[in-house]
Amino acid sequence: MLTKNEILEKLPELVVKFDEPLSNYTYTKVGGPADFLAFPTDKYQLQTLVKLANETQTPFLVLGNASNLIVRNGGIRGFVILLEKMNTIRANGYVIEAQAGASLIDTTQVALDNSLTGFEFACGIPGSVGGAVFMNAGAYGGEIATVLSSVQVMDQSGDIFVISAEDMQFGYRKSILKSKHYIALSAKFSLSSGDYEVIKAEMARLTHLRELKQPLKFPSCGSVFKRPVGYFAGQLIQDAGLQGHQIGGVQVSKKHAGFMVNVDNGTAKDYEALIAYVIAQVKASSGVTLEPEVRILGEEKIDD
Repeated sequence: MLTKNEILEKLPELVVKFDEPLSNYTYTKVGGPADFLAFPTDKYQLQTLVKLANETQTPFLVLGNASNLIVRNGGIRGFVILLEKMNTIRANGYVIEAQAGASLIDTTQVALDNSLTGFEFACGIPGSVGGAVFMNAGAYGGEIATVLSSVQVMDQSGDIFVISAEDMQFGYRKSILKSKHYIALSAKFSLSSGDYEVIKAEMARLTHLRELKQPLKFPSCGSVFKRPVGYFAGQLIQDAGLQGHQIGGVQVSKKHAGFMVNVDNGTAKDYEALIAYVIAQVKASSGVTLEPEVRILGEEKIDD
């Protein structure tokens, strides 16, 4: 595996932090250190990093903007790559092109600024464009699959190519990027011409709904569980009497039972224990087995 001095020598243009706590970046505010936390500014820096990591057998993992995940206290070995500096968004006719690290919310704002409709559903999803494409993010009846035209990706070897929407193998919270471990670099979204005031009003309506229903005042990873067929995870959790249940510093949100919030310096262990408890109790209550949507990564800390 690469050493700190080798990284500084071989990747002089790349911003890298060493032994950096990931709790400073995750939306849950939990997570131990990354050996090497890298912030590429373009796909060529990322490509150089990936190829060097492969040559030196150094593990690497792309986290986008670290929104829908829980990182254990032992942290992550090798490179952790955040794409937040790859955040350019451009409009060209009816197409919005956004780099993977761009905020999905900012991308919907660019659509509004250009009077383009079709992207309103995503105006409150707090993730990156790359993460949204990776997991086919959706809300309020819409999902990425309905607006994506194509995505430029990098494979684990560092090769770059384009995948059309038709070849993305989209499903509920999944895509070919997830199954093939491809890294999203940028995405093109095909939208339609609309009325600025109508689009603005719809985005305001959906934002208001989100603020009413979701626990935005506390750190969280967003929706914790996938939606079971024929059910709503939050309703099942509520029916099991678990709303407000707390383990350590992590609580099933009192505002929306589908969320778990970090209310008192919670840890990844607290999150994992609460997730396991909720799954068991909902199974006993309803017979339905909930499946986590959130990604749980990293190593346990030995002295935990």
